[in-house]
Order: sequence, then structure tokens, then C-alpha cells
Amino acid sequence: MLERGWLSSNSLLMLGDPRGAVIVDTGYCTHKEQTLALVRAALEPTQQALRLIVNTHLHSDHCGGNAFLSAAFGSCPVWIPPGHFRAAQEWDQQVLSYEPTGQQCERFAPARALQPGEMLAQGHRAWRVLAAPGHDPHSVMLFDLESGVLMSADALWERGFGIVFPELDGEDGFDEVERSLDLIESLDVHVVVPGHGRMFTDVATALAEARARLAFFRRHPDRHARHAAKALLVFHMLDVGRCTRTELGAWLDQAPIHRVMWRLHFEDRPLDIWTDELLGELARAGALQLAGNTISAR
Repeated sequence: MLERGWLSSNSLLMLGDPRGAVIVDTGYCTHKEQTLALVRAALEPTQQALRLIVNTHLHSDHCGGNAFLSAAFGSCPVWIPPGHFRAAQEWDQQVLSYEPTGQQCERFAPARALQPGEMLAQGHRAWRVLAAPGHDPHSVMLFDLESGVLMSADALWERGFGIVFPELDGEDGFDEVERSLDLIESLDVHVVVPGHGRMFTDVATALAEARARLAFFRRHPDRHARHAAKALLVFHMLDVGRCTRTELGAWLDQAPIHRVMWRLHFEDRPLDIWTDELLGELARAGALQLAGNTISAR
């Protein structure tokens, strides 16, 4: 497991197969050199190459290293969930969420769709592909029944789950989060490799906390939107490091999702006032530093 900061998802590197290694998720594009160095360091003792890249879903923090890693290993093929296969082929950045969220992702060419229900064989393990909508309608998880290892992506973290993006557009997503949690609870999971954060074994506690958070967000969808807005601001600031308020405003103008959340839940006050409230809360929480006209990530 390659665990990095929250700008990049975790990656799971699967070894032990004479055909070569498989990596699941490749992090954000600005960390692509680091990802390649970590993969090469892990592969060096095996004298093997990377044979396959697999994505749990196509958010930029999970597939941003695809193009770079694929090229580094001789056009290594990329398998992705089926829901956005055509959008990835055509590189429709609106459908793929990169334009609405104002995030980067280097273009890659998917080789085929990874269908829920199929098995991914690597070494002596057989990983079943499981649909896990909610955070992303097209997300999948990978589960090895024999060892009880689950790669949960953003369907379950040790302390919750990922932003429920359909809800940010006014569509239903909380029910799908619940169904994905129900699926995880039905499995004999011993170890969870989440999309972000450390791996963990106390699955029951993680599920209970995720269900409590889901219940809260169902009662208060505006709190979910506020949480999501702050998370997207922090993600951007981790990406750029530092910017002026004017530069941030220009970025927000190009990231429609921010304005959509405001219109759905916070239109009772001006957009710039709401944005300033979010920045103030993030500064008080220690996530950002505000100094005059300058905003910095911490």
C-alpha cells in the first residue's frame, strides 16, 4: 500500500505474479513523479515491470498518474469502471468531473472496462470487482475473499466516507452510500485498504461511524454541502500551495460545483460572503492560513 497525503489517493501495488505487477489507483497528477519512484522502488527487488493499471473510479486524485505510469512502463494498459468508459475515451472533462471541480487530470486511454462481478487474478489472489456507488455513481471496490482484504476506495474510510458528489448536484446519492455500506457489512472483511488514510481492521467501528455520519447528512444536507465545499477548497489549496484571494476567486469562477452548492443550500446570503465564511472556518481549523490577501495551505 502506498499511502500519501490527501491530495493523492492510496495506491495498492499487487506483486507475486510472473506476468508483472498491478497497481490500483495512481494518485493526483502533480504527484506523478513520486508515484513512479515509489512503484519502481517496490518493483526493483522483483525485477518485474508494471503490467496493468486499475482504477476504482475516475476522480482526479485516483487516476491522475495513469498517463505517466502507463508511458513509463511501455504503454501499460488501463482498466476502468464501465460507467465513464466512453467519457474517458472521448476525454469529456465535463462528464469526468474535472471541469466542474476545477481539477487537473492528464489524458489517458482506457484499454477496457472493469465490470462489477468479474474477477481480477493477480498472483495467488482472486479479487472480485464490486459496485460501490454513492461517493461516485460508477465506483468499484476490490475484495479478496480468501484473505478478507477489501480495497474500499472512498466508499468507506476509517472515519467516514468520501463526499457524495451526486448530492452536490441535487441528485440522490445517500441511498447508494447506504447500499454500499450494507454490501461491505455482508462481506467477511478482515482488513480495509481505504482510498485515503491508513489501512484498518476494526471494520465494525468504521461502519458504525459511517452510518452515523450518513444519518446526520440525511437530516442536514446543507452540512454535507458545506463539508464538501471546504474539502474542495482545501484540495485546491494543497494543489497550488499559495494564491491570492483574487486568484482563488478566478478559480472558483471556473469550478461551477462551488456555485451549484451555494445555490442549492446557501443562497440566502451573497456568494462571496459564504466563500469567506468557509475560508475563515478552514483557517480556524488550521487547514489554511490567511494573511492579508494571501491564502496558503498548511
